[in-house]
Amino acid sequence: MREQPFYHHIDDLPERFPIFPLANALLLPRGHLPLNIFEPRYLSMIDDALGTERLIGMIQPCDPNDHSDKPALYTIGCAGRITSFSETDDGRYLITLTGICRFQIHQELDCLTPYRQVAGDFTLYKSDLNPNGAHLDIDRNHLLDVLKVYLSLRQLETDWESVKQAPGETLVNSLSAICPFDPQEKQALLEASTLDERAEILITLLEMSNASAGRDDESSIQ
Repeated sequence: MREQPFYHHIDDLPERFPIFPLANALLLPRGHLPLNIFEPRYLSMIDDALGTERLIGMIQPCDPNDHSDKPALYTIGCAGRITSFSETDDGRYLITLTGICRFQIHQELDCLTPYRQVAGDFTLYKSDLNPNGAHLDIDRNHLLDVLKVYLSLRQLETDWESVKQAPGETLVNSLSAICPFDPQEKQALLEASTLDERAEILITLLEMSNASAGRDDESSIQ
């Protein structure tokens, strides 16, 4: 594949791009989202994207149970660039999107493609293009304490040495993406203004999940 371009300013980003509505899928700037593409309309979207800017907007439907062709969407998503892809023997695409910048839907476009396209406004999130934001301090000790409880309650294990050494942004964004929060909670994490705010929301969600799991354990014992 071609070397990934550097986006220094929102003017470097396309004015219009395809969107992939997918509930519970969270793409964040500099994060990575693997996707298994098999629906014909989205196979077409990948084909077209590979021939242009390779940029796709990930966005959640407002109602995760709405399986219509054009569900209502949240207004905020994140644009990502296809940074790896392969094609399977049965015609699927296995791709990885790398998050570039969040966007607000300015307008959904009338188009002939089987997939949806929007005009996106990146203005509110231009700071996403500044990698220096990745080095902001977070309350790491509090986050790790809550995470230990979260994993213990679910009898899950992790490589704690890697967790401790991970940069703050990588840690917060990875946990935000992989933890099974509901769509509204994922959206709150996406729309957080700063990394520190996202970390605070993440800690709150983990604590709420821990409290709920603890009550379930007590109920099962009684």
